[in-house]
Amino acid sequence: MPIPQGFTPSASQTQFEARRTAFTTPPNPLAMVSESEVRDALTERHSAATQAKLDAAHVAIAGLGGLGSTIAVALTRIGVGHLHLVDFDRVDMTNLNRQQYFLKDVGEYKTEALRANLAQINPFVEVAIDTTKVSDENVSELFANDDIICEAFDVPENKTLLVNAVLEQLPGKKLVSASGMAGFRSSNLVETRRVSSNFYFCGDGVTAPKPGAGLMAPRVGIVACHEANMITRLILGEQEA
Repeated sequence: MPIPQGFTPSASQTQFEARRTAFTTPPNPLAMVSESEVRDALTERHSAATQAKLDAAHVAIAGLGGLGSTIAVALTRIGVGHLHLVDFDRVDMTNLNRQQYFLKDVGEYKTEALRANLAQINPFVEVAIDTTKVSDENVSELFANDDIICEAFDVPENKTLLVNAVLEQLPGKKLVSASGMAGFRSSNLVETRRVSSNFYFCGDGVTAPKPGAGLMAPRVGIVACHEANMITRLILGEQEA
């Protein structure tokens, strides 16, 4: 289990084993609901025409932290048909302050943990995972089959790498990115804007983590939902932010 700098887990071995057991024996969602029941509920809320567009969409989410995991939950709840989750990291205790994981997930790969959690919301969304680190060399192959690519990394350098690589190597893809979400500044500073024909940006663009005002669930969640809503607009044919 990875140990983030400055934090040392204090759980006992028995507690670690309890988490492992909870992860490996979740309830089976397919035993609790039928695909028709889920689809009927979504169609009632969204209409058949809207839901058909959501069903057909292919969305990649690169980075499954506070942004990406929240985006994935939102898109799963509205029934986006095909999600592609990309991350190389494992869940650790410091992630639980803002990310869509639970104690049972600590120590597991984020791709695998999030896929299991999403199945408890809608087991009929097709969720593909790649437990790998995004690089300039693998972007074009990794995201070749996705309609919309969502950048959801925490580290600025990783954000820049993915945005530049997609714009250069996959210019026909829709790209939604984010920056500026730390702390607890006003929600009203967060915005979504169209940078170019296929590139959209969410956040306030400036607020970085600092002592006492790091990445916190409320504001990260606001930016994540800006990204999720922009993705939804693109799926449904809206081009403007």
